[in-house]
Amino acid sequence: MDSKLHVLIAEDSEDDVFILQTALRRAGITNPTQICRNGKEVIDYLKGEGPYSDREKHPFPRVLFIDLKMPVLTGFDVLRWLKGHPDCGVIPTIVLTSSNHARDIEEAYRLGANAYLVKPGRLDEFEKLLSLANSFWTACALPKLMHKC
Repeated sequence: MDSKLHVLIAEDSEDDVFILQTALRRAGITNPTQICRNGKEVIDYLKGEGPYSDREKHPFPRVLFIDLKMPVLTGFDVLRWLKGHPDCGVIPTIVLTSSNHARDIEEAYRLGANAYLVKPGRLDEFEKLLSLANSFWTACALPKLMHKC
């Protein structure tokens, strides 16, 4: 992935944010990241509304990592919203969650997730997982970058 392109991370757990950012750094992924703490913030960010209206400060993301279990609006709610907004639905969206429940996996893919990754328990495993995801998305042809939905 072009290291100048932004990554939007939807994660409400401070501990998971710290681990994720550490794993990204250790994996050599230097893309700027923006953290949203709930699904409503993600949608506001994508729409460029409220505190996210300045696209210089909050550039449109090239990839979205989304947790499923978040307050206000869940990751499933965000996936549903993306499905209803085709311009945003082209953002590579990777579910990154602790849930390995079959129904969560199936529902996420039904709603348009491009990948479903279960958070590993160890930092070195997390680093390897993110490195693999980065290698995969770097090799993919990606659609034109939008500015808002």
